[in-house]
Amino acid sequence: MSAIQRKERSLTKSVLSRVSDKSAPVAVSPHRPDADETLSTILHRLDDMKAEETITIDLRGKSSLADYMIVTSGRANRHVGAIAENVMKDLNESGIKGVHVEGLPNCDWVLIDSGDVIVHVFRPEVRAFYNLEKMWMPARASTRAS
Repeated sequence: MSAIQRKERSLTKSVLSRVSDKSAPVAVSPHRPDADETLSTILHRLDDMKAEETITIDLRGKSSLADYMIVTSGRANRHVGAIAENVMKDLNESGIKGVHVEGLPNCDWVLIDSGDVIVHVFRPEVRAFYNLEKMWMPARASTRAS
């Protein structure tokens, strides 16, 4: 082994030992959370971020898109953006990779697709305009006039 190779090897060992001394590895779940765990993670974060009028819609048996859909509101564009960013951060920390996000630059309506759970974060005016809940919620029993 040449002198250069010995020097590189000792430098690599010293750098690795310093890195391992400073920080312990972060424990990451070896499995992807199921739909119910993902739903719980998202709902806790929405509550922490003070999201308003949060509705969870069970899509199992209705659609193959996802198991759950969450529709919620933020008070203003910044609040919508902050909610979305924090939900994405929690999903990443819980081991969910490949989360797809739409609408973050404008923050009127941000869609977060984690696979099993789809989250819509709206400003109140935009939510009222699109009214997604009406389309996905179970239909009320109609009454006939006799």
